[in-house]
Amino acid sequence: ESRFWYNKYMKYTFFMVPGILGILVTMVGVYMCSLNIVKEKEIGTIEQINVTPIKKQYFILGKLIPFWLIGIFVFSVGLFVVARGIYGIIPIGSYFPLYAFLAIYLVAALGIGLLISTYSSTQQQSMSLTFFLMMIFILMSGLFTPIESMPEWAQFITKLNPVTYFIDVMRRVILKGSTIHELQFDFIVVSIMAAFFNIWAVLNYKKTN
Repeated sequence: ESRFWYNKYMKYTFFMVPGILGILVTMVGVYMCSLNIVKEKEIGTIEQINVTPIKKQYFILGKLIPFWLIGIFVFSVGLFVVARGIYGIIPIGSYFPLYAFLAIYLVAALGIGLLISTYSSTQQQSMSLTFFLMMIFILMSGLFTPIESMPEWAQFITKLNPVTYFIDVMRRVILKGSTIHELQFDFIVVSIMAAFFNIWAVLNYKKTN
């Protein structure tokens, strides 16, 4: 008799819901952060901020922290209310690796949103660019198609996709009970991505009219 590890009843929800949570958190971080700053550009408040002595690092940090907290709240609702309450999905592993990785991942997602806002002049531009990137993130994340079955060029793209690592961590902790020690590679890669995107965004942000 054949037996399946980690999802012995072969319920697709146990495989899909953790991945969808990753997409949800990404959308919250990228969309909200990019649209918020671009909206201030449109209504002119960003110009008032530009003439103040506040450093751009502090201004950007003040923009990221509220959305970082919102992202954690949305993830918690999805994890406890939707995944656990509705679908009965209870993580085999500890919640600590999930939230530790989430904290770093949200910094990366917000950095992407912030970077988009530095290249956008209107909310329409921001939404179009964000939608384009989100389509790539979703299709190249392993959410619907196993990465192993993708062509080599697509597998290379998945390695550059932060959503890939979030979905991988979610599934491994929830279904396998993986620990932080076993997820070291994912933590390191996403930490590098978070630093890269945010440094790029800070350097690209110009405090000029």
